[in-house]
Amino acid sequence: MQNVTPMLARKDERTQDEPRSSLPGGVIGFLSYWCALAIPFLLYGSNTLFFFLYTWPFFLALLPVSVLIGIVLSLMMRGHLFWSGVVTAIVVVCLFWLLFSFLSGW
Repeated sequence: MQNVTPMLARKDERTQDEPRSSLPGGVIGFLSYWCALAIPFLLYGSNTLFFFLYTWPFFLALLPVSVLIGIVLSLMMRGHLFWSGVVTAIVVVCLFWLLFSFLSGW
C-alpha cells in the first residue's frame, strides 16, 4: 500500500490563473464616471448644463471607457478593491477633465 501522507501535507503552490470577478471593477468605473460628471457642476454651477447640451455624445462615450478602465484595473490589481477604486477614480476624473478642458477651450 502506498503512503499518501506527503501528497496531503504538500501545499498547493500554483498561482491562481482564474481571473476574479469583473463586476466590482465595472461598478467602480460606473460610479467614478458619475462622480467625474458631477465635478464640473460643482465648479461651474448650472451653466454647465448648457455646455453638456451640445457636447453630450463625447461625454457619453466616456461611460463604457470608464467601466472598462475599472474592470481592467480591478483585474490587474488582483482583488485589492480599495486601491483599484482609488486608481480608477483618479484615471476617470483625469480623462473626463481632459475632455472637458479640450472641448471648453475649443
